[in-house]
Amino acid sequence: MDLMTVVSPPSWLPSGRPFTAADLATLPGDGNRYELIDGLLLVTPSPAMRHQRGVFRLAMLLQAACPEDLEVFIAPFDVVLADDTVVIPDIIVARRGDLTEANLPVAPVLAVEVLSPSTRTIDLHVKRDRLRRAGCQSYWVLDPLDPRLIAWDLDAQGDYVEVADVAAAETWQAARPFDVTIAPGVLTS
Repeated sequence: MDLMTVVSPPSWLPSGRPFTAADLATLPGDGNRYELIDGLLLVTPSPAMRHQRGVFRLAMLLQAACPEDLEVFIAPFDVVLADDTVVIPDIIVARRGDLTEANLPVAPVLAVEVLSPSTRTIDLHVKRDRLRRAGCQSYWVLDPLDPRLIAWDLDAQGDYVEVADVAAAETWQAARPFDVTIAPGVLTS
């Protein structure tokens, strides 16, 4: 006879409705990253070494080139796109005037995700699309395992258009959100 274990959801999980930004405040501080996309809760583990190296090096590069009216942040820093959508990109570039002490309540001008095996599909599809719909001007992904950077910019119709696909040994001169030269191989090695 097969036995099935039924586990009741923790009492802090809402039942029968989508998650909201207010629900995030009730979640445990357990080292996981909790995000919402259209009411769906996403939980991801802490990132590995190459991921963190890529985040740190790219953020430093962006910070060095960042103009005064913009600011660079690394995760965790909430980007609140709607009551049911709170994302935490690995790196954001935001207008200083858009920031609050608690979060960024509008789309950033740049969101960057460093890919991990556990987040790859979400970062390349779900988060990219949600940030596009919110009006994020540029979206980049950095793959630290196969060093490569792919960048998209928002066009006049509100669609992302690929503007770069840069391999490890190559460099790319970004124009948006500001001029900066990116070499994926240097960021992750």
